[in-house]
Amino acid sequence: METSYVDDAVELLEKANADLDPELMSIPEAKRQLESYAKAQRLGAYGVAALARKIDDAERLAKITGTSIGKARETVATSKTLGDSRDLSTAFQMGSISLDQATEIARAEEAAPGSAKELLKVAKKESFHVLRDEARRTKLEAEQHRGLAERQREAKTASHHTGELGMAHIHLALQPHVGSPIMARAEAEAERLARAARKAGVPEDFDKHLADAYANLLLGSGKGRAKRPELVVLVSHEVAKRGWTDVGKGEVCKIPGVGPVAPEVAKEIGKDAFLNGVFFDGKDLRQFKRWGRSTPIEITVALELGEPSEFEGPKCIDCGNRFRTEFDHVEPRNCRGPTSHPNLKPRCWPCHQAKTARDRRAGKLQPQ
Repeated sequence: METSYVDDAVELLEKANADLDPELMSIPEAKRQLESYAKAQRLGAYGVAALARKIDDAERLAKITGTSIGKARETVATSKTLGDSRDLSTAFQMGSISLDQATEIARAEEAAPGSAKELLKVAKKESFHVLRDEARRTKLEAEQHRGLAERQREAKTASHHTGELGMAHIHLALQPHVGSPIMARAEAEAERLARAARKAGVPEDFDKHLADAYANLLLGSGKGRAKRPELVVLVSHEVAKRGWTDVGKGEVCKIPGVGPVAPEVAKEIGKDAFLNGVFFDGKDLRQFKRWGRSTPIEITVALELGEPSEFEGPKCIDCGNRFRTEFDHVEPRNCRGPTSHPNLKPRCWPCHQAKTARDRRAGKLQPQ
């Protein structure tokens, strides 16, 4: 490799920066320039990662690149996976993916060799957070046979510190079966607080209500109650038949939308839980033609499991977000949109609001 190529590219970028004046650009021109700079950044990131593998010194890499030691270690770890995955290496080398995307894919590829090809497709069409969730799900499911319960126990952690405004920052890492019910209760409490704020005419962003909700729960004053089970664990029948010892290929033992749990943990939870069978090759839920606000909880839970056989929970059809989705009418009821499954699609709150605004501008929300 001729290092002069890189030197020439650096010199050209320096000149481009010296001539760059965004205030004189039109919006389309600024977007084109931004795409070019982003491509240059991705191409440069590949070179950094490739050379990091040769140097193999995170501390020195952090000093040269001006990043944290943690970020440098991630880069070194990613670089070591590039040699084992041609698909990942080629995409990164051509500047098709960023360092952050490559890092997430590399982690999954290390745990599940061959998974990079599908994850690159996700990276091409979805937002980063969707790729991150899919990569982590792939990694967790590949490792669920490798002492998952013990590794999750070891990964428990808690920390807190005071921020620059004097704000208290609390970080908890809890096992899925412990953290999921807590999050469900906090969501329910936040919804209660949001309703009260709207009624009082002082609505706030939901994340602020969620912060108040966690404070209430920690102080023991929360009043919100979840309208559905706070914890749903999906376990293949074969896992139970074998004695809750392992999870075979094509089987599941997980909290939908969260991740896998160890069979022994699921068994312990099952001792004090309502058990329901899910026959996803039986009656199609889409045959229920009429839904209302009193939809039976069994159907609600089944719908929230997501599409079989992955059962990863519903995701927003607009942005791919799996967090806090709700079913939205594709065609509004004011336009005679049916209340049946084909006309109901999951959307996250921001995308739901944006869709409602579009329908309002299109005159679809006017009384018929």
